[in-house]
Amino acid sequence: MKNLEKRLYGFVNYQLTGIQKGIQFGHAAVKLGREISKSDDEELKEIWNDWADNWQTFIILDGGTTNDNSLYPGTINQYYDKFIEAGIPCQRFREPDLGNQVTAFVFLADERVFNRKKYPDFEKKWYNLPFYNNWVKSIGGEKNLFLRNFLRDKKLAQ
Repeated sequence: MKNLEKRLYGFVNYQLTGIQKGIQFGHAAVKLGREISKSDDEELKEIWNDWADNWQTFIILDGGTTNDNSLYPGTINQYYDKFIEAGIPCQRFREPDLGNQVTAFVFLADERVFNRKKYPDFEKKWYNLPFYNNWVKSIGGEKNLFLRNFLRDKKLAQ
């Protein structure tokens, strides 16, 4: 994992101003770093430290709306729930000045998620189960597969 490029990705609420999007992303990033530092997961600590020491790249994505209402959840709330279901280590930030709504959440990804030249997509014409399973392993497993698929059509925050 140490030789893989890493990026800190995050989704932010679209209604914020440009600078506020960066600030909310930063709040979530600090929370993730603190959570990881307190964790017993040594591999996750190593990944975070490698990112912090060698990469420090932020990718801030449009997270759409925010709404904690269970009948009409905001886009960013739905995204966060999907990440939790998929077991992706992530951290959200709730802004006290905005009614404690979720304004951002962040997660780490390595190059097997975002470098599609080095790690091309699986071509259905190649399909057979052992070959597919080997491809999933080559991109880092099911969590990276989830991230690749989830991030495919997401846009940068404006």
